[in-house]
Amino acid sequence: MKLIRFIFAFGLTITFFFYFNFKQGKIPPLGSFLSPFTGFWQNGEIEDLSLPSVLESEQLTAPVIIKFDEKLIPHVFAKNDYDLYFAQGYVTAFHRLWQMEFQVLAAAGRTAEIVGESQLKFDRIQRRKGLTYGAKRSLEVAEKDPEVLNMIQAYTDGINYWIDQLDYKDYPIEYKLLDYAPEQWSNLKAMLLLKNMADMLSRGENDFENTNALKIFGLEDFNKLFPETYAVIDPVIPKGTTWNFESEFIKKPDLEFPQIFTEETIDKPDPRNGSNNFAVSGKRTANGKVLLANEPDLSLNLPSIWYVIQLNAPGINTMGASLPGAPNVIIGFNDSIAWGLTNAKRDVVDWYNIQFRNEKREEYQYDDKWLKTEKIIETFEVRDADNYYDTIVYTHYGPVAYDRNLFGENNRVNMAMKWTAHEGSRELKTLYEVNRAQNYDDFIDAFKYYTGPPQNFAFASAAGDIAITVQGKFPVKWEGQGKFLLDGRDSRQEWQSIIPHEHNATVKNPERGFISSANQHPVDSTYPYYVYDYKYEFYRNRRINERLKLLNQATVKEMIRLQNDNYNYRASESLPMMLDSLDTAKFSPDMQQAYHLLKQWDYFAEPEWIAPTIYKVWWDELYKLIWDEFDNQSLALNKPNVFNTIYLMTNDSTNKFFDIRSTSQQESIRDLINISYKKAFDHLEKWKIENETDYVWYMYKNTRIKHLLGLEPFSFDKVKIGGYNSIVNAASGRHGPSWRMVVELGDNSVQAWGVYPGSQTGNPGNPTYGHMIEDWATGNYTQLLFLQSSNEENERLIFTQTLQPEN
Repeated sequence: MKLIRFIFAFGLTITFFFYFNFKQGKIPPLGSFLSPFTGFWQNGEIEDLSLPSVLESEQLTAPVIIKFDEKLIPHVFAKNDYDLYFAQGYVTAFHRLWQMEFQVLAAAGRTAEIVGESQLKFDRIQRRKGLTYGAKRSLEVAEKDPEVLNMIQAYTDGINYWIDQLDYKDYPIEYKLLDYAPEQWSNLKAMLLLKNMADMLSRGENDFENTNALKIFGLEDFNKLFPETYAVIDPVIPKGTTWNFESEFIKKPDLEFPQIFTEETIDKPDPRNGSNNFAVSGKRTANGKVLLANEPDLSLNLPSIWYVIQLNAPGINTMGASLPGAPNVIIGFNDSIAWGLTNAKRDVVDWYNIQFRNEKREEYQYDDKWLKTEKIIETFEVRDADNYYDTIVYTHYGPVAYDRNLFGENNRVNMAMKWTAHEGSRELKTLYEVNRAQNYDDFIDAFKYYTGPPQNFAFASAAGDIAITVQGKFPVKWEGQGKFLLDGRDSRQEWQSIIPHEHNATVKNPERGFISSANQHPVDSTYPYYVYDYKYEFYRNRRINERLKLLNQATVKEMIRLQNDNYNYRASESLPMMLDSLDTAKFSPDMQQAYHLLKQWDYFAEPEWIAPTIYKVWWDELYKLIWDEFDNQSLALNKPNVFNTIYLMTNDSTNKFFDIRSTSQQESIRDLINISYKKAFDHLEKWKIENETDYVWYMYKNTRIKHLLGLEPFSFDKVKIGGYNSIVNAASGRHGPSWRMVVELGDNSVQAWGVYPGSQTGNPGNPTYGHMIEDWATGNYTQLLFLQSSNEENERLIFTQTLQPEN
């Protein structure tokens, strides 16, 4: 009996040992995780900030002072560049280490190492995009520039300085949940993070979808469904701007488009990734000072995409939003200038059909030659499974992303991806120079190093100048080049040259007294180079410009008000026609009430109003009915954009696409409007019953700020905010303003205000986690504390830390 009890007790002990010390499926090792001395309890913080007042490092050459204000924004004061960026890396890692590393692992296609086999397809796609390939080439370029190399190395050293101090108990909670440990940081990881931003902002294209649509609908209908531009556009560079250069002309060759199609394509960047920025000259402001405003509209994540910081050393005193994992301030200001970024919509990704010589894929045809390929065998470590191997073939265009191993339709398709982000780039040099720029000439000169991602850089200076420049590395293309799939055998379809830096579209101090951008067309038809993108914005930019034209005495408050503007321009151009087309005779009382709400609506998408919800659901149902020709297709297709849909509704009411394919009768746009209204009302009533609440706008659209792992306890939902993705306040379900900033410059002074949906800390157990979300939703900005020296005192400063060389 004793032997039986002993065996049972021993077996139970072994079971508990394995259960509590080894990962069980998605459950972390509970022994370590639940330990009061090392586990998740250690991540619950009582104080907002818990750091020693003095730390020593053998790598520093002089003391660095870091002052934290009440928002936990660090103000870093150093005596040289190395120490400055060392401290930036250190303090960013202190707040955001897990976020930095996880985003890099995702970019590198290494998440299966942590999560397991479910992430393998994602990782394979990531590696086929060539992000690491591009990051390595950029690092090679950076290592040739002493200033940039010193900056990157210092930043890396600072991150590793923090990592080296950590024990298991100090790990951010996500490491404990996923049961892994932080790696050492490297210079390559900083470059990879920047390539990840390029992936998010510049990889969008429609080559497959355009080719398929051309095949299905023919050239005449394709041009009607997907026009490149319109007479009514309001471009980034104002109409009528003169160009004081002669462009290089490339004649379009006589070609046939390859008939190559695919049912499944590599994921595209979210088309809602956008932004807006604008600046107003002193001639149009109440106090004569220049104003600049910026908000990048990106995924709403926790930890937040941005980390706010001030950097001060000889030759630099700058503040603003930095990207955790990379040195410098990305969007911000210094003593003399301010700058802001929006995504410049431009096609910088093209796909080339590759003809291999044989199954070995060692050579491919290029005119009358056979060029050598390079094969790289990628090894994927997979948690709790065997390693996976994938061979990626590289051509001079770039990686063959589609082939017999992925999305290749049984070896019928071999598509190489040519993308400017694959090339070595020097964006860190540009940011280094911009952070230190004192005037317009310094600012513009910094872009001779910049290749991407393409951005509209807004500029304002204390001297009174405003400007906007569309910057990136843009190939010179013949008309239509890259709009459809290209033939890799034909050198005429290759990029022939790059638009010179000095030819990139720029305007300084325009007569209208303001500049702005919101992801719309960059230029009008007078610009002497071919410009194309598949996804321009048509509403936010026009609303911003219309408001700015009315502001002759602009103030900071009015800039903030405009950033939070909820006017639905799209509804103003479509709803009147929709309402006029309704047959109200057979409406139920509830449908009649909804109709009257829409008739009275002033088009503002305020959070507690019902009309914005009714319009959104109705429009979605109508849009689906109009473009039913695109449903149930086996090929990859995108539907025409909303702007063109409304244009056709109002200018071509007999368009054949308004007919519903599944019915025998011939429907008109009026019929579709009435059918969709009934469908929308049924949808709303069902939603109301299921959610046991009325469909007020903020509840229905449900703006959510999600933890990167999707963990609900670490996320926020149903944030009470208005707007939507085609509205200036572009807060949709999972996207929106990721950082809002307004800067006032003049009289040798600078003041700035900012807010973002999150907090400085990435720790869900910190009392300040997510504490700016409500202020962000209500438009309550914080005036940023911009210090001039480490000796400056201010009641908003809560803690000072000194990093000093070891004795």
